[in-house]
Amino acid sequence: MTPDPGAARPRPSLTPPEFASALAQPRHAAAAAITPPATSPAPVQIPSAVVARGGRSASIWIAGVLVLILIALVGYFLNALGPGASLLGMLLALVPLVGVLFAVRIVDRWEPEPKGLLILAIAWGAIAAVGIALGIDLLLSVVFGPATGTREVLQTVVQAPVVEEFAKGLGVFLIFATARRAFDGPVDGIVYGALVGAGFAFTENIQYFAVSFIEGGAAETSTTFFLRGILSPFAHVMFTSVTGFALGLAARRGLSTGQAVGPWLLGLAGAIALHAFWNGSAVFGDFFVLYLTLQVPLFIGFILGIVALRREETRLTRRRLGDYAAAGWFTPQEVDMLATPAGRKAALAWARSLRGDRTGLMKSFITDATALAATRQRAITGRDPQAAVEEHDLLAKTAATRSAMFAP
Repeated sequence: MTPDPGAARPRPSLTPPEFASALAQPRHAAAAAITPPATSPAPVQIPSAVVARGGRSASIWIAGVLVLILIALVGYFLNALGPGASLLGMLLALVPLVGVLFAVRIVDRWEPEPKGLLILAIAWGAIAAVGIALGIDLLLSVVFGPATGTREVLQTVVQAPVVEEFAKGLGVFLIFATARRAFDGPVDGIVYGALVGAGFAFTENIQYFAVSFIEGGAAETSTTFFLRGILSPFAHVMFTSVTGFALGLAARRGLSTGQAVGPWLLGLAGAIALHAFWNGSAVFGDFFVLYLTLQVPLFIGFILGIVALRREETRLTRRRLGDYAAAGWFTPQEVDMLATPAGRKAALAWARSLRGDRTGLMKSFITDATALAATRQRAITGRDPQAAVEEHDLLAKTAATRSAMFAP
């Protein structure tokens, strides 16, 4: 697991295809022509500035496996750490988790993913990935005995990154394979990867905080909390986001599950490399110097990359809604409203001024229109045979929502 710098005691351990541009939007198929509406929709007067999701939920057997692993993990923690220390560790671990979830929510705000899949991603990281890592650690300990000396260093810098990133990355790949239609591109991949990493860090932190309390009381627990909860709450989030980003590119290219194995392995290699570098900075160098000179710039680069991807997502929404505007389903003014942050903000403010406060209707209008844009993109790239059905439902829903907003 990610090392706790500054302590001497042993730590508890738990060539994709080449494209012209990583963010290009290739057309693999011609989407069907958009049928014009029977009547021109009434424009929503805004100042300038949920359909069934079939195929977007993972199989029930994954939830069953998670429940079984959770029972085993609870028994392990209660037996190894005791109920008091485990409870304290969980309460402390909730603090960085809440911060991470808030940050991921901001990233996912433009086109929110299905809540069930978001919960699954967190649960996979917190339960399945931790269970896999602990199981492999236990197996290797039985075969080779307790890690000491050079083998302990290899366990931290090599074994932990490989095992943990594989366990976490497997969860992202399962979401890609079982809920393909909710995996539209790099931003979606980053969101799922970040949540898997956040779940893993949560359970890992319970163990670290509990062990620190048992061995060093409040003083050592405070130090561990500062290092893991304040300085590095996004470490696992960043690592697994690399795997998710690679799968997001595969999704954008319309690759099948089998074809996505290559990009997944490449993303996994990047996640492992980042994880090993992070762990190695605590083992072989001055952690705080490397943290300031390398880790902080890396985190800033990570944020800038997400901002760039979000802008690309905004441009894509505008282009696809422009297709519907050309067919008469939306006005150009509505496209500006739906496809820009400023437009959405103005729209919500206008909806609040209507009789009865129709903010909820406007939020639905924005959400469904954004989903409509993503649906058409899947149709254009030829990777969703159900896109036409969902397009029909979403068009009907946006038309009904518009009518409800203007109802007396």
